[in-house]
Amino acid sequence: MRPESTTAAIAARRRQTEQKIAQVKTAIGQLRRERARLTVRAIAQRAGVSATFLYENAGARALVQQAVTDSRSRHDRRALQQHDQVEATWRERALNAEAELTRAQKEVLTQRQQIGELMGQLRDFDQMVPGESVQALVTENTTLKHRVQQLTREHRTLQERLEGARSNLRFADKRIAALEAELLEAQQR
Repeated sequence: MRPESTTAAIAARRRQTEQKIAQVKTAIGQLRRERARLTVRAIAQRAGVSATFLYENAGARALVQQAVTDSRSRHDRRALQQHDQVEATWRERALNAEAELTRAQKEVLTQRQQIGELMGQLRDFDQMVPGESVQALVTENTTLKHRVQQLTREHRTLQERLEGARSNLRFADKRIAALEAELLEAQQR
């Protein structure tokens, strides 16, 4: 072969390699935009090149390795962010639950103290008025009610007598006045 044809063949081969590397770059960009999984086989298929080319060509191999590494690190960062978000929510829930538990324990303690005070008041009342005394108080109350009813009846009877006495007094006053008038008339005649 002649040197000119060899040079031309090498140049053509170089242009073809550069064109394939450009296709690989384009394919990697498309797959990233689509958020597709970056693998050697997916890149080769999208770029329209063979997987052998991607392994044998140092430039293409470097591009693919860089893309796959970036994809993994992005995926790892995204997974780490999601993990951090989930952990933050659980941490927040745990803090809220802990705060609510503390509040509930304080409320229980307050109610126990109030129950203790009320139980003490009941004991004090029982000591002041034992069970037998309650029955005696009920009996005495009933007796007093009967006495009030009896006094009310007696009061009504006395009211009626007083009214009768007043009526008799008025009648007697009128009768005395009439008799005095008759007496005066009889003396004047």
